[in-house]
Amino acid sequence: MDCHVTVTDPDTYRNYADAAPDAFKKYNARILARGGRHKQLEGDGHARNVVIEFNSFEDAVACYNSDEYQSARAHRLNAGIASIVIVEGV
Repeated sequence: MDCHVTVTDPDTYRNYADAAPDAFKKYNARILARGGRHKQLEGDGHARNVVIEFNSFEDAVACYNSDEYQSARAHRLNAGIASIVIVEGV
């Protein structure tokens, strides 16, 4: 899962950041990159970049659609602009 986010309301986004790990833990996700230093080479980009690894494409989709993640996501919707893509690995 590849996530790019520009946070517009840090206080509300914190509620998302506190709740989302419950879904990631349930689906054995591994956070490979979260925030940190980056260099935008092409496109508009976002201020925050996150890469999350799952055991399978299906697990990533199930995590996103889970009650746990959707509950966390409700906080994020009014706290920033996000682009989230699930990409099958090699």
